[in-house]
Amino acid sequence: MRRLLAAALGAAVISSALAAPAQAGGRHDEVRFATFNLSLNRPEQGLLREHLANPDVDDVYRRQARNVAEVIQRAHPDVVLINEFDYDPQAARLFADNFLAKSQNGAPAQRYPYRYVAPSNTGIPSGFDLNNNGVVDTTPGDGGYGDDSFGYGVFPGQYGMVVYSKHPIDFRSVRTFQRFKWADMPGNLIPGDFYSPAEQAVLRLSSKSHWDVPIRVRGRTVHFLVSHPTPPTFDGPEDRNGRRNHDEIRFWADYVSPRTSGYIYDDRGRRGGLRAGQPFVIAGDQNADPFDGDSYDTAIRRLTTHPLINSRVAPASAGGAEAAELQGGANAAHEGDPRFDTADFADTAPGNLRADYVLPRAGLKVVGSGVFWPVRSNPLSRLTGVYGAEWAAVGGFPTSDHRLVWTDLSLRR
Repeated sequence: MRRLLAAALGAAVISSALAAPAQAGGRHDEVRFATFNLSLNRPEQGLLREHLANPDVDDVYRRQARNVAEVIQRAHPDVVLINEFDYDPQAARLFADNFLAKSQNGAPAQRYPYRYVAPSNTGIPSGFDLNNNGVVDTTPGDGGYGDDSFGYGVFPGQYGMVVYSKHPIDFRSVRTFQRFKWADMPGNLIPGDFYSPAEQAVLRLSSKSHWDVPIRVRGRTVHFLVSHPTPPTFDGPEDRNGRRNHDEIRFWADYVSPRTSGYIYDDRGRRGGLRAGQPFVIAGDQNADPFDGDSYDTAIRRLTTHPLINSRVAPASAGGAEAAELQGGANAAHEGDPRFDTADFADTAPGNLRADYVLPRAGLKVVGSGVFWPVRSNPLSRLTGVYGAEWAAVGGFPTSDHRLVWTDLSLRR
């Protein structure tokens, strides 16, 4: 199966860990889009801001922040979505100023004059017993509170998102879908036997949010469609998270097609999706692999097989293939090609998976792509590392269990 998949995706570009600039060779019309779940979430509200405001402190939190900044500097995307960054506009500014704009270990400093940040559903109390344990938990700080929130978070905004861009953001045209109701999606997969009618009436589709962020790139607007669907796990036989993950992914499949987007409304009440022909890039930690893992009904194929989405080139790395071979366990039984993995998950289950995506509109020319996952002999492998107790406070890795993924596009008309 792996050989067949590799043949089918023969056009995939395997890039080195240290990516060449998107405009190398003088092509002025090329732009690099990226996504990175960098695990800068913190266990208490305000802690991320405190850490980023004091970059010279030498502790595990600042070391992780410096490491993820270095990964971004090594990959130097023009536009990047950051997942798992606690909602705090001040923290977003501090990360840009104190870490990205300062060279880390000789990597070229990256300056992003434009950024977008908005509230997340994580840690926003619903007022209902959404985990059906008999308690409506309204006290921030524990897992029960997270389970009963519109999106899992032990405080409001935990696991949020940020978009950084070197190109202007059309802020007036940004659309957010934080409050879109799950029940308002036709043919939704809400487990009706698990949620009461009153709960179904208030449930929000997005576990964090869905954003349409228009980026102005040399006179052309590209809609950066970003999100971070819930993991399809941490639930029971009703598979409420798997079903929600599926529909969060489906949202973008419907949004990019005028034929299927009529039901959608944004947080300002504007209805519909993208107009026909508008350029877009879908990005984010989708928490779904096309072949392996716990995804509901191979959810990500809603995007990777969509006729309006260019998925012919799969970002890849040699480090992902090496990790699967060395770690074994569940990886040995996977159907997917490990070169395309983007997340280093537990080897017992589910194993390493392709979870993070940068998917452009069909017709936009892909001129390069990759996953920042160096092989162990590469000195930069210190940035991805392996799970270790010394990093336990920040999730067990020197950066994250996810890898930065990028795609270079030619916007030449």
